[in-house]
Formats: sequence, structure tokens, C-alpha cells
Amino acid sequence: MEEKKEKIIQIIVGTILFGTAILIDKLTNFNTCVNFIIYMVPYIVCAYDTFKEGIEEIKEGEIFSEQMLMMIASLGAMLIAFIPGSEPEFMEGIFVMLFFQVGEFFEIIAEGESEKSIESLMNIRPDYANIYKGKKLIKVDPGDVKVGDIIVCNPGEKIPLDGIVVKGSTYVDTIAITGESVPRKIEINSDVYSGFVNKNGVIEIKVTKSFGDSTASKIIYLVKNASSKKTSNEKFITKFSKIYTPLVIVAALLIGIIPSIVTGNVVIWLSRALSFLVVSCPCALVISVPLAYFGGIGGSSKKGILFKGSNYLEAVSKIDTVVFDKTGTLTEGVFEVSVIHPNEINENELLHIAAHVEEHSTHPIAVSLIESYKSIGNEIDNCKISDVKEISGKGVEAKVNGEQIFVGNKRLMESINIKVDKCKHAGTTIYVASKEKYYGHIVISDKIKSDTFSTIEYLKKNNIRTIVLTGDNKDVAKEISNNLNIDEYHAELLPQDKVDKIDEVFKSNNHKENMNVAFIGDGINDAPVIARCDIGIAMGGIGSDAAIEASDVVFMNDKLSSLITAFNISKKTTRIAKENIFFSIFIKLLVLVLCALGIANMWIAVLADVGVTVLAVLNSMRTLR
Repeated sequence: MEEKKEKIIQIIVGTILFGTAILIDKLTNFNTCVNFIIYMVPYIVCAYDTFKEGIEEIKEGEIFSEQMLMMIASLGAMLIAFIPGSEPEFMEGIFVMLFFQVGEFFEIIAEGESEKSIESLMNIRPDYANIYKGKKLIKVDPGDVKVGDIIVCNPGEKIPLDGIVVKGSTYVDTIAITGESVPRKIEINSDVYSGFVNKNGVIEIKVTKSFGDSTASKIIYLVKNASSKKTSNEKFITKFSKIYTPLVIVAALLIGIIPSIVTGNVVIWLSRALSFLVVSCPCALVISVPLAYFGGIGGSSKKGILFKGSNYLEAVSKIDTVVFDKTGTLTEGVFEVSVIHPNEINENELLHIAAHVEEHSTHPIAVSLIESYKSIGNEIDNCKISDVKEISGKGVEAKVNGEQIFVGNKRLMESINIKVDKCKHAGTTIYVASKEKYYGHIVISDKIKSDTFSTIEYLKKNNIRTIVLTGDNKDVAKEISNNLNIDEYHAELLPQDKVDKIDEVFKSNNHKENMNVAFIGDGINDAPVIARCDIGIAMGGIGSDAAIEASDVVFMNDKLSSLITAFNISKKTTRIAKENIFFSIFIKLLVLVLCALGIANMWIAVLADVGVTVLAVLNSMRTLR
């Protein structure tokens, strides 16, 4: 805000002094030297900060900067009056700097608008936490709160740290974190995250993460540092400017020197060379392209979509294949027991055995088995459970009252040479057996998310290939793929099998060069696949360290339709950046040629330079919407 005010004052004062100088020039008959002094007053007001920045950049080794071009061109226009036979170009020299400041003013406005989205994100960072000291509730810095402490959050306050509710209930506003406007109900044992806003009830929270590791802190860090990873368009601009600027300076020298020697008309060719320098300034490109991506990142964060770099924002627009994990991505990840088929025991006994073996597991399937057993009036009793062992990609084994029991998929049964009954019901089939006996199986079903259908339909319309990789059985994978019209599926996969399948996708003829493969999953057990793909997208990254660490893009709201939003933001931002590049280069080259031929003068050069900059900056501001 302060920078904006200073720039306004500079432009207004410079304009008034410039108008005064023109008036004095018209009403008097001072000689060139006196007029030079009069015009230098507004020139210094308009140019002092540009000269200051230019000199600092020269000291740092950046000789060929936009400030240097403006300095040479404007000062040359002011001094050309002292060449015998020339007409003073004092007004042109001042206009160069005055309009350059106008262009910078628009840049400040655009950057300010882009930063507002980031600043609004900063508001999720809490200022204090309420904690008991003895019997008194006091406010402390959130950074001083330790893991395990109990904090109190009153209505209207931000939740300062991640934790679990141990007392009270309320509704919380999660829009700052997830982009969702519908309040979420919070009760005892509910997970809460820093940045949520307590709406109407007093709750006590047991802190599970330190302030630096909290969800709000990580989101702020990711968004603030996302612009450090440059897109191919930004890298092009950097390389282009390093080559382009020295070339135009050399070209301007050649235009000013060689024709002057040949024709003997120094004034005309020097004036053309100065106009050439003015219009050649690459500020439109240098400013507008990074600004477009900065706006895209800020705008997407409001939607609960975190891009960990502007390069990933650009990469999403080049996706031609999306690979999905099934559970928790295409489906709700909330399992329910739908069928129980016991063998030589009753349904209750089969569910009883399975629930015991899975008792200490936090896997959604295990939770569903336990909850189902409890729902029919049973509780996990005091049976002796020992030697619990989780077998990756297969299931769990444990001793129940001394008997070794295996609960898991068909692969687990095959590994212990147990023959199982084939089930025709769709869903995830969990088999239960000992080494000597098959006890039966339980079918668990998962519901497809409501926005999955529209997301897959969008991908189809955009000719994007869809693939499902799941550790679930083939019948479930086939049914879901058919219902959603997904191109292909691969089932009963271990984590390493998923990586192998991704490698096959890269080698397939369907995957085009310069296009990207994206994997979208929960970001925890699929970390190897996320790392292998061009773009790893984590669903429901809220509160998940693994999701944020492993992925390139995080959907904080756990909605698959965020993929549509991400595509639209990426395509729009990339399109705007390219528009700025093509428009700026085309206009620059056109006016450069006109300046070299003497068709365009200094006035046109100034208007072309500032006009292109302002239009490009305004175009970049569209990403904010």
C-alpha cells in the first residue's frame, strides 16, 4: 500500500512539474541550456527511482536490464538537443520516464491484487491459543503450546493448532483450508485443524502437532514458496531476456552509428536508435507472465487446491492420462459389511473372529468389520489376541486364544494353501481361515463419491485417458470401471505392482510425448506411485503429512471434482501467459521495425511500450477470477 501511494505521488508531482515546464517553455524564449534545466526538474522526479534501481543492478552484475534501457533512451532524448542542427526532445525524454512509471503503477496494482489472495490465506494463521495455567485461562503464543497440551477454543475464534476434540461440540468453518463453505460438525474424538473457525460452541482440544507442523503453517509455506518453481514459459522469458536485451542494445548502436556515418545525418538516426531502445524494453514479458502464474496459485488456494509450484500448475494443463487409486478417491472410503457367508460356523462367529484379528488395525476395512460386529449388539470381548502381524497387500494374521487366524484377500489364502468359496456379490471380499480350516468370507462394499461421475465425464470430453489401479479384487474393479466408463483397470495389485503398471503406461503408445501422466490417490500408501508419475495429486490432504510431502498438488477438500477446477485454472492461466508472450513479442517486433525505418517516433515507441505492458498486466489479472 505504501509503495502504491509513493508511486501515485511521484506520477502526480512529475505530471504537474512537466506541465509547468511545458508552459514556461511556450511562454518564454529561453535558450536550450535554460530549457534543459527547466525540463530536468520533472525528469529527475520521474526518473530518480529508475536510475537508483538501474545503478544497483549494475553493481550486482545485471547490466542489461529494463531500467538500463529506459535510462539510456530517456537521457539520450534529453541530451540530443545539444547536437548541432537537432530539435529538442525534452518532452519525449520525460514522457519515456513518466509512462514507464505509469506502467510500474499498474504492475504494483496487479501484484497487490494477486497478493491479496495470499494475504487472505495468511489470515488463517492464528494469533493466540487459550490454555489453562492453574485454573485461569490465558492467551499464549501458539508456538509455545506443546504436543499433548489441552487448549480451549471459544465461538468465533480460529483453531490455533491441529488436534483431537476431547470436550464439547460445535460447527466449524473450514473454507480457509478446504474451500468448502458448508460448516462441519465437530464432536468428541473429531480431528480439527489449525485454520478452522469455531462457529458456536466451546471445545477443548488435545494438541497433536506443534505449531510449525500444523496444517495452516504448512499451507502458508507451500503457497508462499510455490512461485519459486518456474514454469517452462517463465524459464523461456528469463532466457529470452538475457539474449534479447543485449541484442537490442547492439542493434540500437548499429542503427545510431552506421547510418549516421554513411548519411552524415546523426540526429535522425540517433533519434531512431533511442526510440528503438524505448520500445525494446521487455518489461511487459518480465512482469506479466510470472504475475499470471502467481495469480493462478493464489486463486486456486482459495478453492482448497494447493499447487506446490507454478511448474505443476502449468503441467496440469498437459495431462493426457489420469491414473486413479480406488478407495477414498473414486469411492467414499467408508466401508460397510454387506454380505456374510460363514462356513461351518454362524455369521456372528465369523464376524467375531474377523473383528478380533483386525482389532488393532486402523485400516478402513478393519474399522468396518469392528463397527459391524458392535452394531449387532456385540462388543470386542477379552479373548486373548497375540502375535498380530500385518502382511502388506494381503491382510492380517494373529493368534486368537492360541489359534493362528488369517484375515485378508485371496492372495493371503493362497499363501497358506486354503481353498475359498467364490462369491458373486460385488465388493471387497475378506476371507477368514486358519492354517487347517476355511471359516468363510465377508463382503464389504464402498460407495462411489457423488462427484466422481461428473469428473470422469469431464475427462472423457477432453480426451483424457482414465485408468484405475487397486489392490481390491477384479470383480469390484470391473464393476466400478464399467459404472464410471473408465478406460481400463488393474486389480489385486501390491504397491510395487502399481509402480510397474505406471511404467507400462509411460511405455504405451497411447501416452504422447510432452504430455503428462497424473496419479491421484490418498498420498499415504501410494507414495511410490505418486513419486513415479509426472504429477502426483493427493486427495484429502488435510492433516496428512504424507500427502503434503509426497504430492505435487493437494486437494484439501477431499473432492474429486477439484480435478476439474484444477484443469480449468491450469488451462486458463497457461493460456493467459502464452497470450501475453505472443502479443508482447509481436507488437515489440512490429514497432521495432517501424522505429528502425523512421515510421514510428519516440511518442509511438513510448505508447507502444507502456501500452503493451498495461494490457499484458491487465490480462494477467484475469487469473485472479
